[in-house]
Amino acid sequence: MRIVFFTHYFPPEGNAPASRTYEHCVRWIEKGVDVTVITCAPNVPNGMVYEGYKNRLWPQRETVGKIKVIRVWTLIAANAGSLRRIFNYGSYLVSAVFAFLFFCKRPDLIIATSPQFFCGWAGTISSILKWCPFVLEIRDIWPESIIAVGAMKKGLITGCLETLEKWMYRSATHIVAVGQGYKQAILKRAPNLKNISVITNGVDLERFSPIPIDEDFVKKWNLENCFVCSYVGTIGLAHGLDVVVEAAEILKQLGRDDIKFCLVGDGANRASLESISNQKNLQSQIVFTGRLPKQEVATVLASSGAVLIHLKPCDLFTTVIPSKIFETMAMSRPIIIGVEGEAREIVRASASGVEMNPGDKNSLVQAVCQLADHPELTAKLAAAGRPFVAANYTRDLLADQYLEILKAVAGHRPVEEQTRSISQPAPSKTSV
Repeated sequence: MRIVFFTHYFPPEGNAPASRTYEHCVRWIEKGVDVTVITCAPNVPNGMVYEGYKNRLWPQRETVGKIKVIRVWTLIAANAGSLRRIFNYGSYLVSAVFAFLFFCKRPDLIIATSPQFFCGWAGTISSILKWCPFVLEIRDIWPESIIAVGAMKKGLITGCLETLEKWMYRSATHIVAVGQGYKQAILKRAPNLKNISVITNGVDLERFSPIPIDEDFVKKWNLENCFVCSYVGTIGLAHGLDVVVEAAEILKQLGRDDIKFCLVGDGANRASLESISNQKNLQSQIVFTGRLPKQEVATVLASSGAVLIHLKPCDLFTTVIPSKIFETMAMSRPIIIGVEGEAREIVRASASGVEMNPGDKNSLVQAVCQLADHPELTAKLAAAGRPFVAANYTRDLLADQYLEILKAVAGHRPVEEQTRSISQPAPSKTSV
């Protein structure tokens, strides 16, 4: 089976969309599938092309982990603002369709993943031009998500985009959503759709396996002799990490110098948060490392007393399941979950974390103090996560389920619903 996969994000970028696509494609190739990925020059999140790459007008070929990759030109833009980002997305649409038409043989199947929205439309248009079955993967409800974070206001433009969104859903031969919440959100917009499956994110248990604290990392960032609560990932508008600065200020007032926050990553809000932190003289409470290489993520998690997973309070974000949940569990680290909905239910089912109210600084302070002051609780929560993800959320398991869907779609057969029983311990809820 030959697949062409449209994705705006791909390694060496280390964000969740890039990781998910790579991990699935590599496993499909091991099963004998021919995969070509059409993406752009790596530049996330700063809008600067990575060393060793060029943003050229003519498509460039390379191989990444046995995956054939075609990189196309885009109008590069940092992960901030809205207008230039839309042009960035639109330029990918045009370049990707061009590359597909002139650089790819007709595949048995096309996949396109969102975010971003125009990547989905690249798949839609390409499937029409070469009459191919089309699987649309939904990782973000767009444009609602950009309205939710305040990047755009509801109006004529977003109304047009919502119309295009519904057309895109109906154009797909099959839709794969990354969670039940996304599936329900899609059905609200296109109620008569029957062709939707759910394949969540997961984790590679070999790559994310418990390791000792890295003393060099701890010393480098002045994290010795304290309880470290880390956040790893994009520091953007949706993540609401101003709550960390507010919580750090309270901890400083309480004299809790034994607790530190470590924010690892970059994004639209990082500079602002770091500036506010410096203005409030919170350098002893918060460390900003910036973006680190993906291979260092396991080191950060292993060197943390707890890991914060947070999104700003918003109804739309109750559909989101951050992939870092599974990586944190696999590393046997406890979670502070500040996301409502399906993500919180997964943490509850695993009994691997404590809960906080999204955006509530006092709730975050209570959660981190609870873990810092009760090492026996921290150890218990840490031990619960890895067995849970091993039973339910491994990349191997999920890639195999996804491939069964793709084979059915390519063979024009009905897709059997991918269902599995989530292994749950006795009911347990640890909250603050």
